[in-house]
Amino acid sequence: MSKINSTLSAGRPSARTDRAAATLASLTDDAGGTKRVNFELSAEQHARLKIYATKQGKSIKDLLTEYVVGLPA
Repeated sequence: MSKINSTLSAGRPSARTDRAAATLASLTDDAGGTKRVNFELSAEQHARLKIYATKQGKSIKDLLTEYVVGLPA
């Protein structure tokens, strides 16, 4: 059986060393697009966030988006 040559490789893309380091300029180039943010919270933290958002009459997404918009540049 012959070995198939492929440009795909296993592993985390962020761990690759053949890519140029990110700069502030490269991080702001994609002004028009959207990015997904994913992070983990404990069950207790998630419940607190969900309760707080509900009391504000907002979704968690809306609440966090408003927070990020309000951050200083």
